Amino acid sequence: MSSNDPLSRLARARSVVATFRTEFPYSLRFHELENGVHIHYVDEGPRDGDPVLCVHGNPTWSFYFRHLVRDLSREHRVVALDHVGCGLSDKPQHYPYVLEQHAENLSELVGALDLRNITLVLHDWGGAIGMAFARRHPDRIARLVVTNTAAFRAREIPLRIAACRVPILGSLAVRGLGLFSRAALEMATERRDLMRGPVRRGYLAPYSDWNDRVATLAFVRDIPMTAGHPSWNELVATEEALGQFVNRPMLIVWGERDWCFTPRFREEWQARFPDAEVKIAPDAGHLVLEDAGERAREWIGKFLEASA
Repeated sequence: MSSNDPLSRLARARSVVATFRTEFPYSLRFHELENGVHIHYVDEGPRDGDPVLCVHGNPTWSFYFRHLVRDLSREHRVVALDHVGCGLSDKPQHYPYVLEQHAENLSELVGALDLRNITLVLHDWGGAIGMAFARRHPDRIARLVVTNTAAFRAREIPLRIAACRVPILGSLAVRGLGLFSRAALEMATERRDLMRGPVRRGYLAPYSDWNDRVATLAFVRDIPMTAGHPSWNELVATEEALGQFVNRPMLIVWGERDWCFTPRFREEWQARFPDAEVKIAPDAGHLVLEDAGERAREWIGKFLEASA
C-alpha cells in the first residue's frame, strides 16, 4: 500500500479485510506522517473518554486488539495503530524500520489525535515502541498495561528468532515463504483451535507476499543484542527511562507459556515496578489476548475502573 490516492488506499484496505470483516468491523482510518507514509489506525469509542492506546508487535497488527477495542470502547476512546510496514499501513520497501522511527511515528499520531491521560496497552515489540514514545511524552501517560513484552535489553535471543536473522536464509523464510507469520499462529498460542477461519485470515491477510512482509523481517533484525546495533542506544535510553513511570498504575497480564517473552521477562517488569498489579494466565502463550481473551479483557477493564 504505497499509493498516495486515499481512495485507492481505502479500497485496498477494504479488499484485505473483506474475508474477515465480521472479526474486524471497525472504521478504516489513515494518518499521513510527515514523511508522506500513511499509517492505519482504529479509533473507537467516545471522544471525551480517557484514551486507551494499544501498541502491537511482530508479526501482528491492530487486529490483535479487536476484542479489547470492542469491550473497552463502550466507555473509553480506544486507539490501535498499525506500525509502518504492518497491517493496513503503507509498506515502503526502503524505510528506516528501526525502534526510533516507530516511536517517532507513534508520537506523531498521538499528537495529531491529541491523546492525553493515556492508558498504554503494550504487547511484544510494542513494549519497546510504546515506552520509547512514553519516554518522549511522559506527561501524556496515565497508566500502563504490560502484556508479554519488554522495554529493556534481553540477555539472549530464542533460537527460533535468531534463525530468522541469518542472512539470505532469513529473507527466504520470512519474506519469501511467510514462515514467521504462519508459525506465530501455531507457536505463539496455546489455543490453536481459535486460529482458524476468519481469525487466521485476519492475522495473515496483510502479509500475503514478499513486499507485504518487509517489516516482518525488519522487526526481527531490529532486536538489538549488542552495542553498535542501530537500535541499541534507543533501547538503552528507553530502559533507563522506565523508572520515571514507577508511580503510574500498572497492570501486568502474562501468558506463562510464552517461549519468547518467558516468565523471566515478567519477573523483570515486577522487579522494576514492585507495586504493579499482576495477573498470570498459566495456560496462555504469547498471544495472551487470544488464549486468555475473556479473562484478560476482564482484568484490564477492572484495572481501568479501579485506577480511574
